[in-house]
Amino acid sequence: LVLFSLSEQKKRIVYTILELSPLLDSSNMTPDDWAKIKYYEQYDGFVILHGTDTMAYTASALSFMCENLGKTIVLTGSQVPIYELRNDGRANLLGALLIAGQFVIPEVCLYFYHKLYRGNRVTKVDAGSFNAFSSPNLPPLANAEVDITVNWETVWRANTTKKFKVHTNMNRNVGLLRIFPGINAATVKAFLQPPMEGIVLETYGTGNAPDRQDLLDELKKATDRKVVILNCTQCLRGSIAAVYATGQTLTAVGVIPGGDMTPEAALAKLSYTLSKSHLSWEEKKEMLSENLRGEMTVVPTGAKISLTDSKFIQELEAIRDALIPSLACAAARTGDTDALKAIGEMGGNLSCEDYDGRTPLHIASSEGNLQLVEYLLKYGTTVYAKDMFGATPLKYAVKFRHIEVIQLLRETGAHLSRQELENIGTELCSSSSTAGAQLVPCPQLYLPCLGFHFLFCLESCRLQSSPCLPALF
Repeated sequence: LVLFSLSEQKKRIVYTILELSPLLDSSNMTPDDWAKIKYYEQYDGFVILHGTDTMAYTASALSFMCENLGKTIVLTGSQVPIYELRNDGRANLLGALLIAGQFVIPEVCLYFYHKLYRGNRVTKVDAGSFNAFSSPNLPPLANAEVDITVNWETVWRANTTKKFKVHTNMNRNVGLLRIFPGINAATVKAFLQPPMEGIVLETYGTGNAPDRQDLLDELKKATDRKVVILNCTQCLRGSIAAVYATGQTLTAVGVIPGGDMTPEAALAKLSYTLSKSHLSWEEKKEMLSENLRGEMTVVPTGAKISLTDSKFIQELEAIRDALIPSLACAAARTGDTDALKAIGEMGGNLSCEDYDGRTPLHIASSEGNLQLVEYLLKYGTTVYAKDMFGATPLKYAVKFRHIEVIQLLRETGAHLSRQELENIGTELCSSSSTAGAQLVPCPQLYLPCLGFHFLFCLESCRLQSSPCLPALF
């Protein structure tokens, strides 16, 4: 399917529809179904149509399962079926398609009622309203009103040069235990018995529970057996803080504070962390306290200069948004890493695009500046951004034969699109006709998706000390 041309970007977005078989009610979703979401390299972005009842659980789980994510994944659905006269399905679907097609937001997101949320920050709060989801402790990543406005400062980035992979071996021996007035120790004891390996303990307020020795004894026995207990608040907003004595006693028996995570995110994080069999129990507990995918708020230890600290925020943000794309790309062209670091520390988006849609990573890749490319990748700059000509940073690295940059981008997960592969084949043939070189088959590259058995390369490539370009793919 193809959407109408986007006038502001002068491009059309092509979609492929893949249907889960058999279709499932969202209430019947399991971790096995989460693992079926794939096809990462074939597409630039993904929209998942999902029932609303368990959408927050799926979004949270996918955010942890998708390690080193560099593309946009958007879950959406509707409160009223799309075939009804009055429904919210059309608007939600169209908004999700436009966002996934226009922007590279390397997160698992949830789009509903004109807002794009971080997937592991949402919870369903209303069963009878179109505005069914809320992100209590984090503002939306984007708002789709008259214009689609992305809050780039809030977008979470992987900050790694590791390649994308899906972690499917989630631990199922986890559960949610909600504290309530009058809960007895026998109930807690029964819930904590094997094969239970971890629980999310939903407590009052800022992390309080009844100060009863029988309950504390059961929790202590469980943590001594290396059952991981993660403390989350029952409140819609707020965070765990050991302010009162009742909260401090939980920490004393080995309960881990869960910050401001939603119960859905806490359960998914617990399942993900406990499945890391190569980690020790202590390492798993430490991992639960870390901010892995932006699922919890971490107060910075040191103050940094930020445009958000100014009372003239709106004016300064407008100036920043206007100047940073040109400044960042200019710094990338000259190889000025210090300037890019300063832009990043001021809250600038180093994945910003100039007038031609090129990011600083496009420029650094075309210039062959390996050190700068590595810095941008570790900062979280996406390798999948395309300029107005449909070219990625990898395409420019290939065009100018920067072998080390190509290898680094490939290790990070960059790949050429079908259009780019076709263009490269055309360029190679054109080069051979002008240079009079002989084309020979390169057996190191097989491209069944294009219907080619071999990609032909210039004989001169083989005579050089650098590896043949096609061999890198």
